[in-house]
Amino acid sequence: MTAFNLKGKRILVTQADTFMGPVLCEVLAELGAEAIADRSLLQDDAEVAAMMQAAGHVDALIINLAVPAPSTPAVQVGDEEWRHAFAHMVDPLPRLVRAVLPQMTERKSGKILLIGSASALRGMKRASTYSAARGAQLAYIQAVGVEAAPHNVQVNAIAQNFVENPTYFPPEVQAMPAFQERLKREVPLGRLVSQREDAMFAAYLCSDAANCFVGQVFPVCGGWVAR
Repeated sequence: MTAFNLKGKRILVTQADTFMGPVLCEVLAELGAEAIADRSLLQDDAEVAAMMQAAGHVDALIINLAVPAPSTPAVQVGDEEWRHAFAHMVDPLPRLVRAVLPQMTERKSGKILLIGSASALRGMKRASTYSAARGAQLAYIQAVGVEAAPHNVQVNAIAQNFVENPTYFPPEVQAMPAFQERLKREVPLGRLVSQREDAMFAAYLCSDAANCFVGQVFPVCGGWVAR
């Protein structure tokens, strides 16, 4: 039995069919929440407004955004790659906050949680585009977090890496001997964090038990980043 529950909470998960979306919805429902699974690309204000109108009252918003990570050397990164990463992982953030924060501020209650990446917290070769976009996400969340805190709205982020998920660590990647060696070499935990472990922590951060955290970035990466 968990020390918290989400009974009666309406929690909206963006792009719920990819990255951490499916397991988040599953765990949230198990804990009593009404998980609202949206699959929009969130590419403009109209799309976000339509999503929010359909969702109605939202107690928590989990911002789940991901694109395949480019592995281009920094000197070869072109404008198209750069803009694609920011368009899909950074540009939706202010649209989502503009759409959901007013109702939470009015109620003086709410949670916004970003599922981000620890790649922004530790240098990685051939990951400049992806790390920059993920870093912009974390900087934005920290700023909005302290701005929303006086209204009793908690805005935080999980910065994950080496977490089991179909976008970055599908079974075929996990089975590669080179990946297994990398896991042993780089991750003190010695294994991937499971999807459910990560989703349970996300659920906790969406619960009333986590009202004291504002503008914080929580690494979930098996010790890959110590912070």
